[in-house]
Amino acid sequence: MARPKAEVDEKMVVNLAELCPTNEEIAVMLGISEDTLSRRFAEAIKKGRMKGMCSLRRLQWQSACQGSIPMQIWLGKQMLGQRDKNTDEIREGANTYVFNGVRF
Repeated sequence: MARPKAEVDEKMVVNLAELCPTNEEIAVMLGISEDTLSRRFAEAIKKGRMKGMCSLRRLQWQSACQGSIPMQIWLGKQMLGQRDKNTDEIREGANTYVFNGVRF
């Protein structure tokens, strides 16, 4: 005879997944196995993690809009494909070689 299904509130799974913990951590908090969690609540976990990532992105955006230069730079690199100036330089005539900021 199969054991009875564990009673787990799907909303609780979404709320926990929103914090982006591992499946193992969620399972421990809910008192179920990782297999049960993955099998029965894959969509709830996905939904929660997406909500968490959207919340984080919103906070990053707010930080950048409030004048955080490092966050503006980071978002520029991530979202706009911007990058730092290439530091690799070779000046053969002057016998100066620079690689990643180190002169030879």
